[in-house]
Amino acid sequence: MATIGLDQLYMATITEDSAGVETYGIPKKLAKAISAGLSVELLEAILYADDGAAVVVKEFKSGALELNIDAVGRDVAAELTGAQVDDNGVLISGADDRGAPVAIGFRAKKANGQYRYIWLYRVQFGIPDTNLTTKGENITFSTPTIKGTVMRRNKADTSGGHPWRAEVDSDDTSVLATTVEGWFTTVYEPEFTVGT
Repeated sequence: MATIGLDQLYMATITEDSAGVETYGIPKKLAKAISAGLSVELLEAILYADDGAAVVVKEFKSGALELNIDAVGRDVAAELTGAQVDDNGVLISGADDRGAPVAIGFRAKKANGQYRYIWLYRVQFGIPDTNLTTKGENITFSTPTIKGTVMRRNKADTSGGHPWRAEVDSDDTSVLATTVEGWFTTVYEPEFTVGT
């Protein structure tokens, strides 16, 4: 179903153990969302046999997330990009800055009034774009855009997979209400019944 809105933009820090397995911090508001664009790059292989395609394999390689938000605060900018805040409270961006990956969550309002909830498990952001315009006869808002690379997480779920996204619709009758109600209190962890 078509979406007609976007809000509740959250981020959660990631800490990794020595094997690179992620643990997520408590989600916190990142900013007010204006737009979010997600594109996905796939690895593709085609096996030809008997003069035709016999097997086609498509797997997630990475994604690109572009967030247009109302503002990137000093502390959020430091966390996302690796910039530093000096003793006078000034954000200092350096040539070698590299922010740590974070999890990104948001929801999109659907045309029927319900919501689609999303967590991207591992996003590495770059330096935000800044577009400034002089004030003329009309008022024009200038808002920052920040771009990130979406990756699969290192931590395996209970099925042995390495997810990159979790997504649920609030009007899906097979989903427990508590799953949707708690979406932004923690980063969602997949649950699979493992056969014996």
